Amino acid sequence: MNKLLIVDDESQIVDILSYACKREGFAVETAFSGLEALRKIEEWGPHILILDLMLPDMNGFEVCRKIKDPDSLGIIMLTAKNDILDKLVGLELGADDYITKPFDIRELIARVHSLLRRMRKKSEETESPDRLAYGKLVLSRAKRKVSLDGEALVFTPKEFDLLALLLRHLDRVYTREELLESVWGFDFAGGTRTVDIHLQRLRKKLGPVYQQILVTIHGVGYKATLEKIGEEPEPEHRDEYKDERKDGHKDVH
Repeated sequence: MNKLLIVDDESQIVDILSYACKREGFAVETAFSGLEALRKIEEWGPHILILDLMLPDMNGFEVCRKIKDPDSLGIIMLTAKNDILDKLVGLELGADDYITKPFDIRELIARVHSLLRRMRKKSEETESPDRLAYGKLVLSRAKRKVSLDGEALVFTPKEFDLLALLLRHLDRVYTREELLESVWGFDFAGGTRTVDIHLQRLRKKLGPVYQQILVTIHGVGYKATLEKIGEEPEPEHRDEYKDERKDGHKDVH
């Protein structure tokens, strides 16, 4: 039986969500603070965490930072604010989905089922090689580390997941929508822009030679290939992604 932990300081919301999730056949536990949530995550081991952003002792971002093994847990964040920056911060810290209050219970249940399907698919993919090596570029999925010519590269969780997905499936072309669904696991208005931004960041971190592994398929999406290593870097296309320095998070609309 799939286990859900519902974390919110509003008892009425907790009661409604708890009742609806139990009717769907889930085992449900509840928590009303960040500390209580972290204790139950450690002791009970839920599969899904439904986490309110605003809690009395710490916010949802802090809870995400303190989770010891975030990769084993699916996280859906609840917020009263429809702020794109909050969403991006939550996703970078390990959240898999985001839903804004007020919401329809049926939508939340559908998102829980969708997240569980993605988690099962991800679990099945563990059969693929853990260590991926392409010349001087080495990626370890188990350790979530990347090195280039022996030097460690620092990636955010989503940057790592995006790079690992593309490298595991060399020469497969992904649309932006497919990458958004596979890596971020949710959809929001104008959301594919964040894929472009993350690809831009990956290229900068990989440097002038190995950034050529990541290829833009104009009008479609992206792929990883070994064919272009050593060629001149692709020019940045202004219609594909803008310079973040000018717009910051507003680049994602």
